Amino acid sequence: MGARRGVVLYSSKSTYHHALNMDLSKLYQTQISFTEWLQNMGHADAEAHRKEDNDKRIRLALLNEHIGLPFDRPVKFAAEDIARRVPEFTTFLENHSHELCAYRMIPHDPSLPKFRTRGASILQTLKWFDAQQVDFTKYVVDIVPHAESYVWSTIFVINPSGIVGQIVPGVHSQLTQGFYDEGHEPITFAWDFHDWSMSQVNEAALDHLKTLVQHLYVADHAKRDMLAEQLNAQFVNDYLCGYFETVVSDESGIWFVDYNRLLGQMYASLAPRLSEQGTLRGQIGSSGVATGKARVIYAKDLEGQTIERGDILVTDMTTPSFLPLMRLADAVVTAQGGILSHAAIVCRELGIPCITNVRDVFDCVADGSMITVDANHGVVEVL
Repeated sequence: MGARRGVVLYSSKSTYHHALNMDLSKLYQTQISFTEWLQNMGHADAEAHRKEDNDKRIRLALLNEHIGLPFDRPVKFAAEDIARRVPEFTTFLENHSHELCAYRMIPHDPSLPKFRTRGASILQTLKWFDAQQVDFTKYVVDIVPHAESYVWSTIFVINPSGIVGQIVPGVHSQLTQGFYDEGHEPITFAWDFHDWSMSQVNEAALDHLKTLVQHLYVADHAKRDMLAEQLNAQFVNDYLCGYFETVVSDESGIWFVDYNRLLGQMYASLAPRLSEQGTLRGQIGSSGVATGKARVIYAKDLEGQTIERGDILVTDMTTPSFLPLMRLADAVVTAQGGILSHAAIVCRELGIPCITNVRDVFDCVADGSMITVDANHGVVEVL
């Protein structure tokens, strides 16, 4: 892998930049969690994924206890205690009111909806909490710390083949949701437990990745057995397998913000590889090959758009509103997005090829043209 070629996935002043002339803040407001994507798909395992997501900080706390894994440790309250302003909560509020946070309202019954918001102070977020029209007796609240700015964020999978994922400057939602600012393009990385490959050379990013990986190395056999018993954890070469998300900030250092076993199993066969050379290159979100008519639809122009079954959807990035079109498409090609963004995982579950981060796609692919999407090699060919 060390000799493998990197790929450059962005161009200067292309139609791509005009296509993304939209308010990203509004797009983020319409985004949903991965479990909600699965629920909207009618996925058979949606409830299991919802419970796995709801319990992620319980697993992170156990990893912190046994192997010292740093994570965004929440302060927990019963939702009804916050609503009633019990003394324990009012004391906490007096001491921490101006700290930035995320509120996660987690139901005791995983079939109930989860509510969350992020980025405001604990006092400001309390107004959001009070406005929720729910039975507070059925919820617990995680008040999660939130840094003002992030240096790096990652999303990656560890499986028997190695480690594969992406790293980006700034917040990790750029990777999960698939939208990022110009100049903040994700770097795709892979490690086969011997050599590293990266889509862009960046020594600072590589050093950070090596530090993250060491946090997941569990040399102690007794600790591996304990985690296997308590978390059904699996290991390869003494590294903890699964799906992970991390952030790092100057104020708080490294936080692991997700450890998901189900997503890790979903990507148990994902091999650490970067896309090969080709006229149009991108990152492989879901493998396969398809040929069909391109339907170019920008996210900002989605309303009223339709496609025919068998068309290939070409867009800047898929939002939840694209799901009906994705169900009809034979493949999806996006100018933004990442290999583990929610939309890429959905394509994998739909069983259709997906190539993300194809930077020149709008310059080369016109609406109605015939194209082949080779998502085994990360190449789009205009016929």
